[in-house]
Amino acid sequence: MYAIVRCGGRQEKVALDEVVTVDKLPGEVGSSITLPALLVVDGDRIISDPAEVGRYQVTADIVGDAAGPKINMIHYRNKTGYRRRLGHRQRYSQVRITGIGTGAESTGAESAGAKAAGATTTKAKAEED
Repeated sequence: MYAIVRCGGRQEKVALDEVVTVDKLPGEVGSSITLPALLVVDGDRIISDPAEVGRYQVTADIVGDAAGPKINMIHYRNKTGYRRRLGHRQRYSQVRITGIGTGAESTGAESAGAKAAGATTTKAKAEED
């Protein structure tokens, strides 16, 4: 299962437990974010209808920060003594995809653990009654 998500004005193809580099996100390392899905592919099933895709969520955790390559720019005008040297380095965030799915069903380790815990609490309640 994979999804196409919008992040930072770009579209990224993401899969479960994949680390993706995107434009700098506001948030600390370890915080969780939700990315809007534009397209979801689940085996042979392709979901692209906006009404149906709107139910899907892609959750991710911010793993760390990164920086792009240094870009040097030189401005020069002939015969005037005008010279300027500029540089730029783009900042990025690295995110790990933790889940792809709707609110009821989510593909990820955390949701599987929550489902197992929910099943255990339901059994415990049944034994108490």
